[in-house]
Amino acid sequence: MSPRILVTGGSGFIGGHVVASLGELRNGGTTSPVRLLLRETASLSAGRGPTDDALAADVVRADLADPASLRGVCAGVDVVLHCASYIGDDERRAETVNDHGTRALVEEATRARVARVVYVSTAAVYGRGPFTGAPVGGLPYAPASPTSRSRAAAERHVLDAGGVVLRPHLVLGAGDRWVVPGMVGLLALLSAGLKEGIARHSVVDVRALGRAVVAAGLSDRALAGAHHVSHPEPVDGSVLLDTVAERLGLRLPGPPLAVEEARTRLAGQPRALHHLGMLAVDHWFADGGFWAGVGVDPGAGFGQIMSRHSVWYREFLKR
Repeated sequence: MSPRILVTGGSGFIGGHVVASLGELRNGGTTSPVRLLLRETASLSAGRGPTDDALAADVVRADLADPASLRGVCAGVDVVLHCASYIGDDERRAETVNDHGTRALVEEATRARVARVVYVSTAAVYGRGPFTGAPVGGLPYAPASPTSRSRAAAERHVLDAGGVVLRPHLVLGAGDRWVVPGMVGLLALLSAGLKEGIARHSVVDVRALGRAVVAAGLSDRALAGAHHVSHPEPVDGSVLLDTVAERLGLRLPGPPLAVEEARTRLAGQPRALHHLGMLAVDHWFADGGFWAGVGVDPGAGFGQIMSRHSVWYREFLKR
């Protein structure tokens, strides 16, 4: 019998692509029953996230911020793919949703004897770099924001229960409202790119990440613990910016800047300085053989990712 799967956050950025990946499996003949846990069931019909209506026959309304609403959501489930997170600066909400909500979900999964819980976290739980080819086992927690602190706490609940934690760094593609839009904003303020060789970064196409989450949930391998989930080849920060500018048709009239020149130009722009500070330091995380272990292709390199998703980014930036 095919495993029964619960997906949280199925109408969101990463969760939507996880559901799309499950749809691909169904089209290929795999018929695992899927239950979607959504805070607002109207989000399916509102077109948020590439969810597959064919998978939405079993939709339950529950809220990670309300542990009582989670009672029974894991009944009859074999695998939980936990993709829901609050991302923002509200520390209390981050703690309520990501920390306490994940703890309640894991407790439900344990009560229902779920075989595997997979949690989509973030490499931001390590804090700010440099991280150069860093293995997953050698880095301590050092989160620097309300979101990453609460997601580090969420990880502990999953890991303590013997679950699987996936830590991507920069997730790119349709639905990305943070990474590439942040780079576009940075380029607009600088009117220039950055000089080569500033730092290396791990990236992943959200579609490949969606397939990885599903594969981690369904794999018969022993995967308990944390894993880096990014493309094996890192990308230089200057290449990230230049490629974004090229694929999205941005005009950069000025010559490339050194990082210190860029910092001077961005004085008084804290959000842009934050993006620059991240790009200027290595955030390169070794995958440790994860992709081969679950039998999934890590997807295209950064240039192809931007080419494939450029239409979506253009439309999003227009809105």
